Amino acid sequence: MAASPDLHVCPVTSALREAVLRLRARPGQDGFVSPPARTLADAEQCAGSEPMAILLGVTPIGYYRIEHSARGLTGLVDDADALGLRSFQLDASWQGRGLAMRAMEALLSDLAQRHPQARRLLLTVNCDNAAALALYRRAGFADSGTLYHGGRSGPQHLLWRALP
Repeated sequence: MAASPDLHVCPVTSALREAVLRLRARPGQDGFVSPPARTLADAEQCAGSEPMAILLGVTPIGYYRIEHSARGLTGLVDDADALGLRSFQLDASWQGRGLAMRAMEALLSDLAQRHPQARRLLLTVNCDNAAALALYRRAGFADSGTLYHGGRSGPQHLLWRALP
């Protein structure tokens, strides 16, 4: 039996950029997540943002961005020890295969190695995005009890997770 390809994450490089730009969400998910075609250029220009690719072997299957300061995501002053997670997504053709949790585990492992000073990871998720809420809860995120009302598609839960 052949081993499954390695799932890992890495910064979006010039060699990966075009493939990352082709990643798409499923119809109906557009209200919850902005595609890399809309956010990658901004992430590349922002010194406090890291555009990241999710790779299965050498194939880009997903994208997210890490914000060095969660303040821009939450607006809260006491988030100096926290990173922010934005735009976490798998391409529509790779969804439904059990890869999202593996991608989240790879993301968390990468953060522990590259950002050992960070103590927490924060994100917002639309209140109507049940699939994402379930994934984040399985990955150890807790609901802060605060709703963020700045999203383009309605209120969002503010979730957090301790980092090792």
